[in-house]
Amino acid sequence: MGDAKQYAPLLKSSFDVFFEAPKEVWEEFVEKCTVVSFKKDEVIKVQNSIERYFYYIIRGSVGIFLWKENNFVCLDFAFNGHFCSDYMSLLTKQPTPLQVVTLENTQMLRMTTSDYHLITQQPIGKILRLVAAEVSFVGKQEQQIDLLTKSAKERYEILLQRFPDIQNRIAQNHIASYLGITPQSLSRIRRQLK
Repeated sequence: MGDAKQYAPLLKSSFDVFFEAPKEVWEEFVEKCTVVSFKKDEVIKVQNSIERYFYYIIRGSVGIFLWKENNFVCLDFAFNGHFCSDYMSLLTKQPTPLQVVTLENTQMLRMTTSDYHLITQQPIGKILRLVAAEVSFVGKQEQQIDLLTKSAKERYEILLQRFPDIQNRIAQNHIASYLGITPQSLSRIRRQLK
């Protein structure tokens, strides 16, 4: 564990691209956090359970997975400078079939869901929660549109634009799963792009 206070400027700079909140807001936010570390492939929220924490990734990456047929399908990634959790469970306070797994050795700020709900009921917290929800909604809509209108190669190129070093950080099978293709198809696409 470490002192979370030092991370307030990092949180502020990550969120300022969406909404510029005063630094005091982020100082109050980190007062409710602890610094936690996880090893690669560690499950931090089990499927069919209720989310107990809200995270901010200091270093590393996380995947959100859903069990389908005989394996987990990757629905989303989060990297350094991103917030993450099973947000559906956090909001509904109900179990979901989503599983949250670290994809690298990862260090994060962790806040309890009860503290998250308290902070986001304050006036500025409500604004931050709304902005985050809107950004997340737009991102998921873009992902769905891309899945239905773009080729696998185009989707992979978009992913590389968003996360330029993803192929060095995330297992190929997770990237393929996220793109909705087989690892073999992803290998072919990667060879074409070289």
